[in-house]
Amino acid sequence: MTELFLDKFRALVPSYFEDEWVEEDGLSSAELEEMMQGKDFELPLALREFYLAVGATEDIMEAFHFFWDPDELEIEDGFLLFLEDEEELYTWGMKADQLSVPDPIVWRRNNARGEWKSEDGTFSEYVLDLFEWVFEDTEEN
Repeated sequence: MTELFLDKFRALVPSYFEDEWVEEDGLSSAELEEMMQGKDFELPLALREFYLAVGATEDIMEAFHFFWDPDELEIEDGFLLFLEDEEELYTWGMKADQLSVPDPIVWRRNNARGEWKSEDGTFSEYVLDLFEWVFEDTEEN
């Protein structure tokens, strides 16, 4: 399988934690497959490689927002939900009919209103921007 995003996601560890990436930072393919058992959808390549790269790194998976573990992923409102903020005001997802796209566009739902709005960026773009905002903002304070 082609690895388009793996190195970019692995680079999050040395970029923000001054430590080298090690295999234990991510989920193994076997762990990911086991966690996805019973799901009737496939992960887009970018989301799959995110879990393989950093899915076991709590400081990333729970940095300001909470990425859902693969076994918690669900499709609701026609979107695959994968992330929520700590106050549960917003949930992020990608259109379920776009899961075959390697790097789908991310959408944000206002949970109070149930309205979805495009984030105007792909999963990989959104995630890399999110961590830059979270970690560089905390470094400045």
